[in-house]
Amino acid sequence: MACCDAQPGAELLDFAQFRNTSTQPLVYGYGGRSLRELRAREFGRLAGTVYLDHAAAALFPQSQLMSFTQDLMENVYGNPHSQNISSKLTHDTVEQVRYRILAHFHTSPEDYSVIFTAGSTAALKLVAEAFPWVSPARESSGSLFCYLTDSHTSVVGMRTVAKAMNVTSIPVRPEDMWSAEKRGAAARDPDCQLPHLFCYPAQSNFSGTRYPLSWIGEVKSGQTCPVSAPGQWFVLLDAASYVSTSSLDLSIHQADFIPLSFYKIFGFPTGLGALLVHNRMTSLLRKTYFGGGTAAAYLAGDDFYIPRQSMAERFEDGTVSFLDVIALKHGFDALERLTGGMENVMQHTFTLTQYTYTALSSLRYPNGAPVVRIYSDSDFSSPEVQGPIINFNVLDDNGSVIGYSQVDKMASLYNIQVRTGCFCNTGACQRHLGISDEMVKKHLQAGHICGDDVDLIDGQPTGSVRISFGYMSTLEDAQAFLRFLIATRLHTSSGQPIPKATPGEAGVASAASKAQNAGTATVNGRRPSPQEDTHTDSRVWNELLTAVDAVGLHPPVLEAISTQQTSSKKAAGVLDGGLGPHVITNLYLYPVKSCAAFEVTRWPVGNQGLLYDRSWMVVNHNGICLSQKQEPRLCLVQPFIDLQQRVMILKAKGMEPIQVPLENGEQAPVCQSKVCADRVNTYDCGEKISSWLSKFLGRPCHLIKQSSNFQRNAKKKHGKGQSSGTTATLSLVNEAQYLLVNRSSLLELHQQLNASDENGMEEVLPMEDLISRFRANIITSGTSAFEEEKWDGISVGSLHFQVLGPCHRCQMICIDQKTGQRNQDVFQKLSESRERRVNFGVYLMHVSLDFSSPCFLSVGSQVLPVVKENTDGHDLPASEKHQDVIA
Repeated sequence: MACCDAQPGAELLDFAQFRNTSTQPLVYGYGGRSLRELRAREFGRLAGTVYLDHAAAALFPQSQLMSFTQDLMENVYGNPHSQNISSKLTHDTVEQVRYRILAHFHTSPEDYSVIFTAGSTAALKLVAEAFPWVSPARESSGSLFCYLTDSHTSVVGMRTVAKAMNVTSIPVRPEDMWSAEKRGAAARDPDCQLPHLFCYPAQSNFSGTRYPLSWIGEVKSGQTCPVSAPGQWFVLLDAASYVSTSSLDLSIHQADFIPLSFYKIFGFPTGLGALLVHNRMTSLLRKTYFGGGTAAAYLAGDDFYIPRQSMAERFEDGTVSFLDVIALKHGFDALERLTGGMENVMQHTFTLTQYTYTALSSLRYPNGAPVVRIYSDSDFSSPEVQGPIINFNVLDDNGSVIGYSQVDKMASLYNIQVRTGCFCNTGACQRHLGISDEMVKKHLQAGHICGDDVDLIDGQPTGSVRISFGYMSTLEDAQAFLRFLIATRLHTSSGQPIPKATPGEAGVASAASKAQNAGTATVNGRRPSPQEDTHTDSRVWNELLTAVDAVGLHPPVLEAISTQQTSSKKAAGVLDGGLGPHVITNLYLYPVKSCAAFEVTRWPVGNQGLLYDRSWMVVNHNGICLSQKQEPRLCLVQPFIDLQQRVMILKAKGMEPIQVPLENGEQAPVCQSKVCADRVNTYDCGEKISSWLSKFLGRPCHLIKQSSNFQRNAKKKHGKGQSSGTTATLSLVNEAQYLLVNRSSLLELHQQLNASDENGMEEVLPMEDLISRFRANIITSGTSAFEEEKWDGISVGSLHFQVLGPCHRCQMICIDQKTGQRNQDVFQKLSESRERRVNFGVYLMHVSLDFSSPCFLSVGSQVLPVVKENTDGHDLPASEKHQDVIA
């Protein structure tokens, strides 16, 4: 990263040249069908977005949904278990869809049955429960359950059912199967009919490796065996990932069981899958439970039950999701109409995959080191051995892995959607990343669980990055991803804003209206902002209001500005080794989560943090919290709190100011919402503010407030001085009650950002704008850079706080709080300067709080830190009090 120009090895691979030099014909697109027109017509919602997570979920085309909706509008579909006309229509349509599914896989009802399930996982569970396992006995060693280690979690989970039958489960490595192929057939006793089950994926959902479909016939015939054991082998082919972009011919590769999830193919409907079962299994499968629709006859008062004859009727307990089944017909129609068939999809997606793989492999740093490490068992030579998946980790120029969470956050700034982690395939993850069983257990002890963002432990990756292509993916998608890697790894920061995801999302002029003095609480006219999660409670209102009026929260603006300027000068001197007093230079609260900051010079403290900090949040039409990640223009909504009038005033450019009561008696019905997986009770603030926000943001939304009688407890353990029974409470914050940021840390980062400007003539980012991006509640000066991370706690007068740990930053710090525009420089520079730890600021929580008299925080108050015992530095007492803090 020596200069702003692309380095050798950073050029984008020319697609035409790639195709011309290929040793095999490569197909892009679908013949005379224009892929560009298809995207614009059917997937207009993808405009500005690069979706590279097709292996997780396909995207449905618009015409599929419209056709299905029209079908529902024009027909009456009743319960297929009834006998009326509408029910007969449903039954016949469902049966027709079964035929369509079998035809899609080149087979017929003579050979296979279709059992509808809730998804491929439910299909796998059904096999585990119905397979004719034989428990070990004196005359028999019992059945075996073997599965490839490169299998989805849902396959591995079948072993718990097998274990309940005392059946032995044996994981089989891919290497073992490949070597078994070479060994050939083992000795087999044709008279032994002991049933064994072998499961493997047609395509690894981790790496895209395609395992030989020939294994099906070889294992069933005994030519290749997962393990040497007498008996008869049955094969379950996990085809969920494979069939999303490829044709599976069951007339040739006749597996006994094939689980599917249809959203992987069509995108819609979700929650519907199927188990294709070869009819030779009809007499072997066992069923312990019977539900509605599965019985030919039964007695309620006696143990008498006769199942229905067909496989589907016996195993589809209750009423199938018949409207979703009918939707499949429209999915097949749309896929055929848009692509011409799965063979075309396979060729198109493979071309994109091979091109991207070739380009990724060629990316090099100036020292010759690779930019990525790709995890695969194939050479990407043909679609027979490799699916449209590329799994990798990004490296720095020293060969160290950059955590997948950081890559994901950076990609999102470019509106690129990828998948990270281990993808519900721990076996493949361990094998490719070299993670031992002991390491997995240690990672769990360290707090890492499947699906979280703990991407590095002791410098070693816990997962990786996966990109995948679908039938509507384009060359532009692949090249956008490659340009993203080149821009972030092989170029220095340019300071240019990132293109927006959708037209009009940003580029809006700042709505920074100056706070008016008409009875509002102390505001100095500037609008920096803290982090996305600090927390407050309004239950101290009655106790504080009198004190607030008595103190008068109206100090002169010039005094506040003077305090800030003085603090900035002190902070500047700290970098030269000076250690001035620790002083609060700025206080911010964020009444509405993800909206603009409200800066004050003195403010009441509640039992959830600063009073009214993040008491409200904006939710979409489904009640889901909106943050700046989804809606950057939230930062242009400026809240002001008037404690005397007991109202919050919201302002935004082009909108008339609107008032919201601080407390409305909570007459509105209580609704359930979620914040960081926590359930919270909230109430809607009314249609008037809802219309105001919806008009400004251009989408339906509501403003909701946390109920004052609802207590949301912090997950962190109690701090020093707190009894084990004491639990801190939170507002609508993500992590803790307060976020503290040190000006010296800000100044160091600011200098690094300016140093990265090759001209050195102009600030890349003004200091005030940098402060606003970190959305802190408390800004302090007087310490050396990042010394706050060594603190165990702090005291401000009579208030004592525990330092919970550093704030791990997300891509919100890349959003300009004045305009809503994104720029990746801050995130990237912070990552580089902090050795890929994107931490900035520390979380605080009350150690104890005495509400016998009102408490306040104020600018200019001294901060007394207590340094951790094993950390170099001074150990300041936490019990001293300062006269500037009113209590």
